Amino acid sequence: MTLIEHLYELRHRLGLALLAIFVGGILGFLWFQFNIGPIPKLGSLLTEPYCQLPQELRADIGGHGECKLLQTAPFEAFLIQFKVGIAAGAVFFSPVWLYQLWAFITPGLYAKERKFALVFVSCAVVLFATGAVLAYLVVPKGLEVILHFGGNQFITALKGDEYVSFILGMLIIFGVSFELPLLVVMLNRVGILPYDKLRRWRRGMIFGLFVFAAVATPGSDPFSMLALAGALTILFEFAIQLARLHDRKKARQRVAEGWEGVSDDEASPLNYQPEPVAPAEPVETPAADPQRVRYDDAT
Repeated sequence: MTLIEHLYELRHRLGLALLAIFVGGILGFLWFQFNIGPIPKLGSLLTEPYCQLPQELRADIGGHGECKLLQTAPFEAFLIQFKVGIAAGAVFFSPVWLYQLWAFITPGLYAKERKFALVFVSCAVVLFATGAVLAYLVVPKGLEVILHFGGNQFITALKGDEYVSFILGMLIIFGVSFELPLLVVMLNRVGILPYDKLRRWRRGMIFGLFVFAAVATPGSDPFSMLALAGALTILFEFAIQLARLHDRKKARQRVAEGWEGVSDDEASPLNYQPEPVAPAEPVETPAADPQRVRYDDAT
């Protein structure tokens, strides 16, 4: 494919990805108000952390003992429902738009590279989901700790927009932070972060994780900070152990190949004996892909 054809292909893939997010946003918008079988509606899931607070800490808006958020501007509830629906649709339709990006990238990768990329992408999805679930579980405790600072002089009536932004921020911060061990493993695989450096920097990096957790958590409550910092420390230590196993395997390979103990100023121990060349295999000319979208300048 020429450069122009690559650009057209990228435009086509991005268009399908955005279309999938748009359709998912519509379904998420409807899910906000309606149950999906045994799955409760998205609005109930969103307000559940707030509703878990003790009755004496939150305002009873309407006087009926119900748990509701406060709307202080016209169309605020509509915008909240739209924002949450788009976020939910992007998450649940992620296999569709991730496949479009994957289909654009994979033709330029070798089979081994595609295998590693698929493993890393799968691990990234699992880690992000794990971090988001942990954030959802710690939000009620974090809110309760924050709201107890006021004693009995305050009662809480949270604004809908600020509360939703707080919840989504917690989910994103925890989910993205849980990608740290994957980043460490990737840098170790390419040789940028060997195990010896990670072992020497362990204390400083763990201290940096606690500082990051203190700054990154939107609520700034000690419970959320400690939960994020503790989880990141465990994941970081797990990544260090994976790096140790990987470097040990590389060291054994270097010894087996005769590279161990070679000085930087010493010539490499190369084998100058010619090796037999295997006969070339016939290569079949690939047929034109009937499913590939063809473009022209008028598209």
